Amino acid sequence: MPTVVLMDVSLSMTRPVSLEGNEDFQRKNLAVHGLNMLFEHMASNYRLEFTALMAFSSLWELLVPFTRDYNALQEALSNLDDYDKTCVESALQGVNSVVQQEWGNACPCQVVLVTDGSLGIGKGSLRHSLQTLNHRGDAKKFPLPFPFPTKLYIMCVANAEELQMSDTMNNLEELLHLSGGDGQIFTVDGALCMKSVQAMFGRLIDHAYSPFHAVLHCGNLSSDVQVFPRPEPVIIDEEVEPIPQSVNADLKIVGFIEITDICSPPVISRHLVLPIAVNKEMDDVGAGTTEELEEEPSASQMAGKSPNFCVLLHGSLKVEGMVALVQLGAEWYGMLYSQADSKKKSNLMMSIFEPGSEPLPWLGKISHLGPISEATENPYGEDDNKSPFPLQPQVKRSYAQTVTVWIKASGLQTDVQKILRNARKLPEKTQTFYKELNRLRKAALAFGFWELLKGVADLLERECTLLPDSAHPDAAFQLSHAAQQLKLASTGDSQYAAFDHNIVPMHTDFSSAGGKRS
Repeated sequence: MPTVVLMDVSLSMTRPVSLEGNEDFQRKNLAVHGLNMLFEHMASNYRLEFTALMAFSSLWELLVPFTRDYNALQEALSNLDDYDKTCVESALQGVNSVVQQEWGNACPCQVVLVTDGSLGIGKGSLRHSLQTLNHRGDAKKFPLPFPFPTKLYIMCVANAEELQMSDTMNNLEELLHLSGGDGQIFTVDGALCMKSVQAMFGRLIDHAYSPFHAVLHCGNLSSDVQVFPRPEPVIIDEEVEPIPQSVNADLKIVGFIEITDICSPPVISRHLVLPIAVNKEMDDVGAGTTEELEEEPSASQMAGKSPNFCVLLHGSLKVEGMVALVQLGAEWYGMLYSQADSKKKSNLMMSIFEPGSEPLPWLGKISHLGPISEATENPYGEDDNKSPFPLQPQVKRSYAQTVTVWIKASGLQTDVQKILRNARKLPEKTQTFYKELNRLRKAALAFGFWELLKGVADLLERECTLLPDSAHPDAAFQLSHAAQQLKLASTGDSQYAAFDHNIVPMHTDFSSAGGKRS
């Protein structure tokens, strides 16, 4: 996910720090040293990540827009100027504007706020912003929480004891809570020095910017891969307490399936799967001097000359038009597939499904899938002219059934009129009459519309009295019988008001004659 580095360049960052030796450093110098360490790590392990650099005091400025050029970011750090007082609210408004302009509201973003813990003075300070939080209109709303998913990391170039002497830590914790709580506050352990600041940024790297290395297995074949960006733990909702579940470092391919069968499934996240050098002794690509690189081949050159299962898998999936189902953990699956960025370039991607044994209903349980060779007959047909998917559910879906809808009065009026039209054509329309009657009865019971049942019963009794002399005798019996059953159902009696109970036609001597006069 993109990263915004927010650097405090207020006057409080120019406070001197006495280090060993004669040279004095400012807190800003220590912060720049820590950020250079972060950018060097990202240049080696997060080369595909976009990072922006902003500076703030009472105002904010975008020094480097989102880029993958970490040299430009480091150069901008070396040319920072000093400004006036600290105003965190203004800086957060700038982050909101920059991120939404570049990525919109859907893209998650990480914000690294580097400061000395000074909250500012007077109006515009963080203390003043939090105190007036509940006394603002929509026009001056506090920028947190951001409209996009955010992780806020606050890097304080100060130790915890210094921050706790005032209410600084409490205000920073409240700021973190307003952002959604998905982040962390880092402070310096011990005295302020280069090593302690390095250790603080090292903890940030381990927490948020460590690459996710895994081993991809398929039978006897395996390959070391990096999954980028790092998969986030998923919270599984349980009755007792939420349980975070993380992706295993061993990714096991359990089978292959046609792209047309899996279609475009719902996923939690998508990731690049990149092969990494097999040589464990060599560190990240690019580490070392220029002379060493000229004398010895780099890790990328060596990896390019050795066979790699990840490359074989990518090419096979691309040519065959299939995806690989991969197990990420206990009852947790994803899929590997080839995605083309352009006509000549494609990447091996991994999409992560929702945890569970049946993430895609049309495939059924993943553990129940098996090889075609074990089937009694080819489920795809001899000419590949059919597919066993989607699986038909055992229970009929509610949205696949005819549902009675009475949102408007006209819908209810139409159903009642349909019953009355069939009632006037008895006994020829006996089956249709009772079918419509039972449909209306079930809907009325489901809605608790008892008055409707009694009202329709009264209508049927009225129709019985209005029958002409030429009407079939069975019509009067059926109307009286139907009206009586509806009245019994309207009382709520469990015997007659059961939802699954159907009103059946009354058996008479006339009805057995097939609707003809004797």
